[in-house]
Amino acid sequence: MKVTKEKEENRQVFLRVEMEPAEVEEHLEESYRQLVDRANIPGFRKGKASREVLERHIGKEGLLEEALNHLLPQAYEEAIKEQGIEAFARPSIEIEQTDPLVFKATVPLEPVIKLGDYHQIRLTPNPVEVTEDNIKAVMEQLRRQHGTWEPVEREVGFDDLVTLDIESNIEEKPFINQQGVQYQVLRDYPVPAPGFAEQLVGVKGGEEKEFKLKLPEDYPRAEVAGKEANFKVKVSEIKQLKLPPLNDEFAALIDPGLKTLDSLREKVMENLRLRAEEKSREEFEERLVDTVAEQSQVEFPPLLADMEIARLLEQQARWMQATGGQTNKSGEELREEMRPLAAKRVTRSLVLEKVAEEEKIKVSDDEIHAEMEKLAPNITDNKDELQKFLDSPQAHSSVEQLLARRKAIERLVKIAGGSKKVRKNKE
Repeated sequence: MKVTKEKEENRQVFLRVEMEPAEVEEHLEESYRQLVDRANIPGFRKGKASREVLERHIGKEGLLEEALNHLLPQAYEEAIKEQGIEAFARPSIEIEQTDPLVFKATVPLEPVIKLGDYHQIRLTPNPVEVTEDNIKAVMEQLRRQHGTWEPVEREVGFDDLVTLDIESNIEEKPFINQQGVQYQVLRDYPVPAPGFAEQLVGVKGGEEKEFKLKLPEDYPRAEVAGKEANFKVKVSEIKQLKLPPLNDEFAALIDPGLKTLDSLREKVMENLRLRAEEKSREEFEERLVDTVAEQSQVEFPPLLADMEIARLLEQQARWMQATGGQTNKSGEELREEMRPLAAKRVTRSLVLEKVAEEEKIKVSDDEIHAEMEKLAPNITDNKDELQKFLDSPQAHSSVEQLLARRKAIERLVKIAGGSKKVRKNKE
């Protein structure tokens, strides 16, 4: 076996490995012995067909593929051992040719993180403010949630709820055809097509209207994106929302424990303040970690970004399945679009792990177990799967990393606030 180290860049080593024919033949013979015992070849008992007969039965490519399944991992391990390389994760292997056998291996190396002087960072959260307009907006939202829809005899206006029949086609092919559908006429609402809601404004009850709309190029249904749709609608009923008055009875409707409108306002203000404080805390922590990351030098193999992209795509797929959303972008377009975000997330994660290491942050088994118990109900309701999760070393390790990063953020928050206790401990 001849191993050539072609180059090293981006925390990856690129190897070219050329196998000796005798080595390949040894694995071919071994694969023949394993396969012939399992193969059902007409005219031969299992294990009795010659290698030539087996190759005619499954093809030379089939025998070679079986041999490579055993040969490549073994040859790769020998190659990195010979070159003194410590791989961080599984390699990417590409077969260059089969006669003689030559393959290339891209070996990911452990990331390198050099932190800046994060102990000198001083940041504070943005101040929290709850305005009268914020309170009024929530009170109005509560009124709308508890309003009642009442029929009216007038033209359609924005925010009305209408019942209508829809007939439509694109290039004489059916598009959207529904009878008696309820539709709220919201300004700039893109469903079923941008401009549809605006076309309904001014239509009277019992009246029909025909119009055309061009669908946007990024319309979720790729087969009709950019095309012109012909619509015919008939409005059969118009309703407007009647809002309840703001009084003590309204407060009791929202929360039976409240007796006055003023007590409802106080509760709304307190909830807004708590949400604003939580948002301010999250934004502050994001800003703080970004600052630490910007001061650091981080190098990692592209494999980590690829793994993060896979997680992002999986999350997007679950969201689309839950919401019925669609995209007309290719998988490669989505991956490249997500790459900057994935790289940022990997960098932040590596930086926090390094901070945890520098600050000698520890996570106890009790803390890990408590967090896993907390996470378990969100993962599965099946008792067997739940226990499998709780017993999983991989899940245990992931939760440990999660808690370590969380503690690292807490430590950075104290440092950024100028905590003397933290500086003294560090010294």
